[in-house]
Amino acid sequence: MPSRSPTNPPIAATPMAFARSITAAYQRYGESPAQALKLAQITPTQLKQPTANITAHQMELLSGAAMQELDDEGLGAFSRKLPWGSYGMLARASISSPNLGVALKRWCRHHALIADDITLRLATSGDTAAITVEEKVPGQVEEFGLVHVLRNIHGLACWYVDSRIPLQGARFPFEAPAHVDAYALMFPSPGLQFNAAQAEIRFDARYLALPLRRDEKALQQMLQRALPLTVLQYRRDRLLVEQVRQALGNPAVVSHNAETLAAALNMSPRSLHRQLQEEGASLQKLKDEVRFEKAKDLLLRTSKPIKQVAEASGFRNEKSFTRAFREWAKVSPGTLRISAHRS
Repeated sequence: MPSRSPTNPPIAATPMAFARSITAAYQRYGESPAQALKLAQITPTQLKQPTANITAHQMELLSGAAMQELDDEGLGAFSRKLPWGSYGMLARASISSPNLGVALKRWCRHHALIADDITLRLATSGDTAAITVEEKVPGQVEEFGLVHVLRNIHGLACWYVDSRIPLQGARFPFEAPAHVDAYALMFPSPGLQFNAAQAEIRFDARYLALPLRRDEKALQQMLQRALPLTVLQYRRDRLLVEQVRQALGNPAVVSHNAETLAAALNMSPRSLHRQLQEEGASLQKLKDEVRFEKAKDLLLRTSKPIKQVAEASGFRNEKSFTRAFREWAKVSPGTLRISAHRS
């Protein structure tokens, strides 16, 4: 692993309040957090600072040590311990699922078997999927416990399909904490809400249909160091190609250049081109596909003259349209229409 440059130190953005929640778990079990805090390089003085932050790496070290020393992967959030390996068991029970939707439903259902303080559910409404956390006793599972569970399942979902899964919203059943700014990093979304009825994250339901891209071997490797799931940011977005296609067909998008499309998808033009390349696609190729699909639909569904079909599909004239369409469909527009009518 390359060493970090001293001019670019790691960003301390994880609230120290979460470290204090972990030390509270030690107190609950009558254990000392001294060794874990030393491993994470957190001094007693720093721990007491109300507005202090630590790095993601420090949080990973502290959490990992605490889970093993306390034999509780729930870190004291629930009425009974989640023995070391509990979350690995849930992941293993879901790894054979045909798609992400089935995997998440299994994970939520099995979580109730090891921690009945909360009930996790996956539900869809229209184009939106939501994972909700219902507490048996409202307020019993405190902030860190709810954050820990939702970050865990979101990170696992991304890992399962090897894709970034952008959140559309996140809700929490408590007042905005003093470290509220950290939530924009932990749950980046346009819809962050506090004082909600229950904890919840929302995302595009189309991700649920994606097949899992991990196997048992990959799971074994991941479980050796599972905590990075909660902080790992995936550049790849396996729904990006479909999202670009939809944006290209959206008349509300003023123009279909990289700048306007990237803005519609909340990313930079550079990221758009890079991620499309990672998916084996290009913006020009997708533009052509959308134009030809539209032209094909007009040819088969309407009786518009070829010239009007060409104009509606974004071509300057009928000649260039016919030549390009023949290269794409291997037949001319007129031949396609005639063959469809005959059949």
